[in-house]
Amino acid sequence: MRLKFYSTLLLGTCYLNAGAVTQDTIPPTVAENARLELVSKQFEFTEGPAADKKGNIYFTDQPNNKIWKYDTKGKLSVFLEKAGRANGLYFDGKGNLVACADEKYELWSISPKGKIKVLLNNFGGHQFNGPNDVWVAPGGGMYFTDPYYQRDYWERKQPDLKEEKVYYLAPGAKEAVVAAADIKKPNGIIGTRDGKLVYVADIGAGKVYRYNVNADGSLTGQYLMAEKTSTDGIALDEQGNLYLCGNGVTVVNKDGQKIGHIPVPEGWTANACFGGKDNNILFITAGKGIYTLRMNVKGGE
Repeated sequence: MRLKFYSTLLLGTCYLNAGAVTQDTIPPTVAENARLELVSKQFEFTEGPAADKKGNIYFTDQPNNKIWKYDTKGKLSVFLEKAGRANGLYFDGKGNLVACADEKYELWSISPKGKIKVLLNNFGGHQFNGPNDVWVAPGGGMYFTDPYYQRDYWERKQPDLKEEKVYYLAPGAKEAVVAAADIKKPNGIIGTRDGKLVYVADIGAGKVYRYNVNADGSLTGQYLMAEKTSTDGIALDEQGNLYLCGNGVTVVNKDGQKIGHIPVPEGWTANACFGGKDNNILFITAGKGIYTLRMNVKGGE
């Protein structure tokens, strides 16, 4: 089916529940006269957007246990049913969709035809808290966050692991290793195209950190990029600007300075990514809805 509903709210005007918004609050990375476009509000809770090499965007509706596809022509379709209650998604270099399938605390690889392979289901014999978000480095290594959020579809009522950390799965490895432990509750994660930097949202501490990537995949040199922020997912553009999802989308530059804010009618945004034919469309998951916004920059992860 083809769904393309447009929000009547022009960036720079008064937003629903957002108060008066003046033009200078909008990040300079947003295209001139761009409108926030509502694609659909037929979902329960949208999360985990990721773009393939063609610019098609995949995202999850976790409560309904589905992964959807929004292609570059504006067509919306179900990619996978019984999706392991997937949350965060990211494509690897071979076109497989890596998914944080927290129904059984697993990390999956899903082929273009929907064939599922379980990559990980435990750490040192203990169940993961629930893989939340994932980023695949240029060399194929995978970084994922593992916070604990009690789900109503779980039988367990407490975590099997005492701490909430960032993990790294090296190419060809069967077990993950801890990449970063100096964090309270990691959530969103993204890295740079050259594989040298990784950004992690510590939603428990209200901070966003930048890390250097070492040869062994470990993350060191923690640097505070933003604080006093309940950041969920993170997107990155070609200029190094970060798009921090939570209360709308807050944009900070590569030095951590705020350069603007994108309000969204739902208020809370879970995640975002760049996609589209020219990689210049910001795709935003927000509660029951999904939105697109035309940018004058391209994605940089």
